[in-house]
Amino acid sequence: MTGFLRNPEVRRTLFLSLLLSLAAGGTGLVLLGGKGGVFGFLTGLVMTCVQILVTFRRYRSIRKLASEIDAILHGAELHDIRGTSEGELAILRTEVGKMTLRLREHEQALIADKQFLADSLADISHQLRTPLTSIQLLLTLLSKRDLTEMRRIELLGELRSLLTRIDWLVDALLKYSKLDAGSVQLRQDTVPLSQLLDTACTPLQIPLELRGIELRTKAEGTFCGDVAWTAEAIGNIVKNCMEHTPEGGRVTVQGSENPLFTEIVITDSGSGIRKEDLPHIFERFYQGERTAQQGFGIGLALARRIVTGQNGTLKAENLPTHGAKFSIRFYKSAV
Repeated sequence: MTGFLRNPEVRRTLFLSLLLSLAAGGTGLVLLGGKGGVFGFLTGLVMTCVQILVTFRRYRSIRKLASEIDAILHGAELHDIRGTSEGELAILRTEVGKMTLRLREHEQALIADKQFLADSLADISHQLRTPLTSIQLLLTLLSKRDLTEMRRIELLGELRSLLTRIDWLVDALLKYSKLDAGSVQLRQDTVPLSQLLDTACTPLQIPLELRGIELRTKAEGTFCGDVAWTAEAIGNIVKNCMEHTPEGGRVTVQGSENPLFTEIVITDSGSGIRKEDLPHIFERFYQGERTAQQGFGIGLALARRIVTGQNGTLKAENLPTHGAKFSIRFYKSAV
């Protein structure tokens, strides 16, 4: 109550109410005599008391709301401060309650982002540690004076391969981060499906030939989307199939279009995907038993991120006989 009376607006209102009560009493005394004056004064006093009571209750509600906001600003746990009453103060409390809910959502999002960043840094450092350790070992071997020229060439080849893998990993991570951050504006170009498949598969033709793997492509129809990023996704899948197909095998890429979606199916004649790996194959940095020595587990995750960003789906399964099958569908309308 002391804090309430220290409020200058409350003191000013109380002073004016008392003046009005005295004025009402004086007017009643002049016009109606002693009883009229007493009645006027008492009426004004009662109205003053009622006004003070209402003001005090409002002041107490405002002070409680201010205390709750101050506690939140100083690190207290966010909670719902919305009320159930009506009136302007209730509207204010409701709006502040909405703000606290938004703050809670923002806080939870920041915590999730922080945890995701920590996990990502841990994954990246883990992925880089192995090739960097191998590079350090190769440099130690290359520094030996009694190393033969043939052995030196072999070690340099291994060193170049490791550096190429690290370069690809950094490039893929940058692309994945751009997509996650929403800083990439995916285009909407309409091109023949055959052009899209050529763009995706041309960079892999030489590696496929060196491995003795046949590449077959067939496409009918058109594709509407971002050609460069979609070619990146298809290329990553074809590369994954190439790495799991033995010499003399075959990788097939087929594209088709219907009124509902554009579909691209990629198959290989390799060993297929282990049943235990199928649920996790598109997770970032996931490496199955057969892929631990062949990649970083980022290519398929990047491919899925690109496809889903264009109203598409990406599914992996095993063929009835042998080999893996990847199905990409770009839907022409939301489903």
